[in-house]
This record gives sequence, structure tokens and C-alpha cells, in this order.
Amino acid sequence: MKKIILIFTLSLAVAAIAIISSSCTAQREIAAQKSGAELWAQNCIRCHNIPSPPSYTDVQWETIGLHMRERANMTSGQIKKIVAFLQTAN
Repeated sequence: MKKIILIFTLSLAVAAIAIISSSCTAQREIAAQKSGAELWAQNCIRCHNIPSPPSYTDVQWETIGLHMRERANMTSGQIKKIVAFLQTAN
């Protein structure tokens, strides 16, 4: 009986890990498909009013991107997309 309970518990644990890891992978893939404009609109407005792209120069946007990557806990790929969008929207 103890073996059955142990096997059942292990099976549930494996199933839970598989579900969690697949949902994390799916979320990363969805985020990777978003454009710079979408990422900018969804992430920057969480903490402050988003400035107009012409408010800063291309070099200033790069510096802001480096700073906000750490503050917003975003990937370098996401920040690159956002900065590229802001620089082309100038």
C-alpha cells in the first residue's frame, strides 16, 4: 500500500512539474513574438506615464533601455525591441 501511495505521489509531482514548465515555455514564446511597440505599451505604463518617442534622442533611449532593463526585470531581447521601436518612432 505504501508503494502505491509513493508511486501515486511521484506521478502527481512529475505531472505538476511538466505542466508548470510547459506553461512557462509558452509564456516565453508569446513574449518573444511581441513587437517593440507592444512590449513598450504593456510594460512601461505599469510604473509611469510613457513618454513620447521624440522626447529623447536615440542615444538617450539606449541609456534609458539599459536602466529600465534592470528596473523592469526584462530580457535584453525585449529591451532591444523596445529601444528599436522608440528610435524608429522619433
